[in-house]
Amino acid sequence: MHCASKQDRKDGGIGIGYNPRMLGGRTSEQWIAQYASSHTHPVNRFCHSLGIPVIVLSLALAVAAIFYHPLWMLAAGLFVFGWLLQFIGHAFEHKPPEFFQDWRFLLVGVRWWWAKVRGRA
Repeated sequence: MHCASKQDRKDGGIGIGYNPRMLGGRTSEQWIAQYASSHTHPVNRFCHSLGIPVIVLSLALAVAAIFYHPLWMLAAGLFVFGWLLQFIGHAFEHKPPEFFQDWRFLLVGVRWWWAKVRGRA
């Protein structure tokens, strides 16, 4: 039985879970680069740098609210505030959010934020 090497694999060596159709034939880095190219205004970048983690935190709190109901209001408030920051940023950028064209950019934003935190975006 032949075991595919990293060079032989059609998934670029990424491994199980890589779905080229899901990624539109693009690498994660290409998605992040496109996302970054539409987030160049400093105010937009700042709003997204704050808004994205606020939204992620709100989603985690929403899950926790299943078990501790008083967290619902906090989760909802943070979610709305995070998205408000996103749209304020895009008002400065004078561009609509990328996810208006392709829903997958909703997931790319978190990847962009993480790359930015690590100094790679």
